[in-house]
Amino acid sequence: MREGRDPLIERARTELAEVERQHSEETFRNIAREFVAKCQREGYAEVTLWKKQWLLDMAMPYIGDFLVRETRPIHVLQVLQKVEAKGQYETARRLRSTIGSVFRFAIATARCDLDPTVSLRGAIATPKVKSHAAITDPEGFGALLRAIDGFGGQPQTVAGLKLLALLFPRPGELRLSKWPEYDFKRCVWTIPAERMKMRVEHKVPLAPQAIAILNQLREFSGHKEYVFPGLEGSSEKSLCENVFNQALRRMGYEHDEMTSHGFRSSASSLLNDSDIWNPDAIERQLAHAEANLVRRIYARNAHWKLRVQMMAWWADYLDELRTTATSKKMVA
Repeated sequence: MREGRDPLIERARTELAEVERQHSEETFRNIAREFVAKCQREGYAEVTLWKKQWLLDMAMPYIGDFLVRETRPIHVLQVLQKVEAKGQYETARRLRSTIGSVFRFAIATARCDLDPTVSLRGAIATPKVKSHAAITDPEGFGALLRAIDGFGGQPQTVAGLKLLALLFPRPGELRLSKWPEYDFKRCVWTIPAERMKMRVEHKVPLAPQAIAILNQLREFSGHKEYVFPGLEGSSEKSLCENVFNQALRRMGYEHDEMTSHGFRSSASSLLNDSDIWNPDAIERQLAHAEANLVRRIYARNAHWKLRVQMMAWWADYLDELRTTATSKKMVA
């Protein structure tokens, strides 16, 4: 015994401190942080890392400080039920999967022995897959825009995704477009009636951001028939039907999260949520059919000036989302 200290007590204190240190490092919060860092080292796309962290952040207030060895299925189920109660069934399903990935990482690194999410299969509502799934919240759409900017696909594919966001046509209307349809002096794209769903010619105002993308494409495919020539380089064929959806999958967006057709729903939701633009102008820009014949005839040329202003605002708004990814509203 030195200086009045009992060596046995001091050793016990040291061992206890070591146990507490190890335990503090084995919380779900810390293991999740290690898991996301591992995914980053493995080269996951920025948007994929963002989605994993976004999901894990939902769980932190409830199980973040739990030791992974002591976390039970009921603890995780309570987290999932809070998300499910909001009607966010798909998010709850993905949250369960992501939490499970963290526990499997903890098992692999000898920090726990059980993945509590395994026994939760079927414990929450199964989401119904919607056709034309779309991202309709500003933050998520901003993340998508950044993912497109950083996507390393073919030039015509990347440009097509950017124009789908800017102009929100039906994917086939854009994919099959030809250079004579674009009037660069008047800044308008005229889609011929035979390619429109309702067989009525449709005009799309082109904001400066859209013109810039098209000018870049002209250097690539201006000498060809199609604006978006096939990946094989043939001037007689356009991009294949599924190329934009395949690109979204490569960026980490599943079929029930975002589709190429979903850009239309994204634009419709965000434009309507802005409380700035006339809903009729939004519908006209989407080329939705008017049930009333008289109104349909009137709608062919209606709201043109307003739609020009709206599309310019929309392009600027996307630039804002791209850099801030916030829900801040811009003024017209």
